[in-house]
Amino acid sequence: MTQIVPQPGIMDIELYVGGKSAIAGRTDVLKLSSNENPLGPVPASVTAAAAAAVDMHRYPSTDHAGLRTAIGEIWGLEPARIICGAGSDEVLQFVVQAYAGEGDEIIHTAHGFSLYPVLIRMASATPVCVPEAERRVDVDAILGAITDRTKIVLLTNPGNPTGTRLPDAELARLVDGIPEHIVLVIDAAYTEYADGYDGGVSFAATRPNVLMTRTFSKIYGLGGLRIGWGYGPQQMIDVMTRLRQPFNLSTVQLAAAEAAVRDTDWVARCQALNADQRARLVGALGQLGIACDPSETNFVLARFADEAEAASAEAAFVADGILIRRVTGYGFPEGLRITVGDVDQTGRVIETLTRWRNAA
Repeated sequence: MTQIVPQPGIMDIELYVGGKSAIAGRTDVLKLSSNENPLGPVPASVTAAAAAAVDMHRYPSTDHAGLRTAIGEIWGLEPARIICGAGSDEVLQFVVQAYAGEGDEIIHTAHGFSLYPVLIRMASATPVCVPEAERRVDVDAILGAITDRTKIVLLTNPGNPTGTRLPDAELARLVDGIPEHIVLVIDAAYTEYADGYDGGVSFAATRPNVLMTRTFSKIYGLGGLRIGWGYGPQQMIDVMTRLRQPFNLSTVQLAAAEAAVRDTDWVARCQALNADQRARLVGALGQLGIACDPSETNFVLARFADEAEAASAEAAFVADGILIRRVTGYGFPEGLRITVGDVDQTGRVIETLTRWRNAA
């Protein structure tokens, strides 16, 4: 019997497994496994989404003009060079589909976004994973992996689950070292949590081959709505827009995102809370003898002595009703990724780890 055969690479895609959201028998679960904003969504977005819901029978805008204008005003960008998608995931999919195919190579680093290999194989291209050095992006490793088949370089900055960021001088060296016929994507989902970092805007604004992607899922607390955007050269945006479905974002999504990006006071409040509690958590980990690199995101990567110790700590968290993320699949069997919560939530995490350490 003849079988229907999928495109090359599709069956090599591993199914994504998201962070757990429930513990059997508990109703007081604290979910710190998915890097979500502990303060929830931007209040103005909730109001805007509710108001927009009454028009759900109408088709949404096809050009996203209102949202692109708002992003442009807040970030000082040209709206015509902005493209919006269902999460930054979709924008990444646009660029991979537009500029790579069978026989082409796309470079990503060992601890970049886990979706990259999926997107690459969807386009029938070949993923080329390069190592990082001490949980940090290695510019020389990326440049050394470039061949005549390389079409795109995907860079997560800051990284996930490492939380580390490529220094500005090293990012500039990477941008300068990549030939202009190769696209560099700076995936900057956690930009708002990294002090003094522009997410790669300066390069996307001036270089012919650099695209920056951003999301409303993190600091704006709109992960459940799936909204993202990209900024780059006009020619690249025009090409990607040809792949974008005309109604890829709903009326509710567009209204919520526009309200969110305009609420700069809310963003500043979330930034301050995250910076304070992140420092508190990192400090506590150090006092407990648990390794942790300085983070420039809304999570920390706690590194234990070995995989068995990490499993023991995870069991202690679950016993206390706290969900964190094991990151064995990311190359850290000894690691637990912990979302930075509010004051009380961070206190619960520290109390659990302290009891666990004292009982060991």
